[in-house]
Amino acid sequence: MGQYSIKELEKLSGIKAHTIRIWEKRHHIVEPQRTGTNIRLYSDDDLKRIINVALLNNHGIRISQIARMTREQISNKIKELSDQKSANEIFIDQLVVAMVDMDEEKFNEIATALVKRYGFERTIIETIYPFLEKIGVLWQAGTVNPAQEHFISNLIRQQLITAGASLPVPPKSARKAILFLPEGEFHEFGLLFFNYIARSKGIYTYYLGQSVPFADLKAVYEIHKPQFIITSFVSTPSATEVKSYVEKMSREFADATIIASGNNLRNTAFIVPRNFKVIYKSTELAGVLESA
Repeated sequence: MGQYSIKELEKLSGIKAHTIRIWEKRHHIVEPQRTGTNIRLYSDDDLKRIINVALLNNHGIRISQIARMTREQISNKIKELSDQKSANEIFIDQLVVAMVDMDEEKFNEIATALVKRYGFERTIIETIYPFLEKIGVLWQAGTVNPAQEHFISNLIRQQLITAGASLPVPPKSARKAILFLPEGEFHEFGLLFFNYIARSKGIYTYYLGQSVPFADLKAVYEIHKPQFIITSFVSTPSATEVKSYVEKMSREFADATIIASGNNLRNTAFIVPRNFKVIYKSTELAGVLESA
């Protein structure tokens, strides 16, 4: 499906272009196609092989030894390494391979292994977030096919929704929270994870999701009178609108604790209202919920 230049291969694999050329010439690790002007072009299979070879090489196996290994031997060795305690970078690279292949079975296999080893929260924070950051940078650079990015993002979204739904529903007498994204905001991963954390702490949640008009948010608030409102400002409101939006929320929802995160919030100077809490890491949410 894909065709990659050596620079794109470098970004995806983390291996310098010069090193890739040496591996080609001395060890025949990959054999790229050439354009009419002699420019190297690499396939999806080449990319996966380079990622896997790099993983083994980074764990102390000589490149000459790797070059003699079959595909099955390489796969078995990676599995062996992934069973070790400090294997997070291996899982991230294998998620890249699953994305390139658009392989749902492989993604689910990796996700299951991660959750079994670390638990759901650590899996998201220590593996999925760094992976999303990596593919976000690659997508912006044009290295990742948008279809591949959408495919893997939707699989992660499904995992977040399933994990939240698998938790027991707290009783209606429990403390309540509304979770929403402002109108025009569609970056939902963080909010889905916040919903999981809130539910795991026994909070009854009303998950409104993406792009919620303020009038709709206010209507839900008036009906259910939650103790918490949880949101995230990634791309909207804009930096020039954040201050007025925060003040409006604080005024309209005066009896609630408003918990918010996101780059647009962190990068804007404003006086934080008394009922407004800014969190910089998702791990801070549990503490705020417990102390409020």
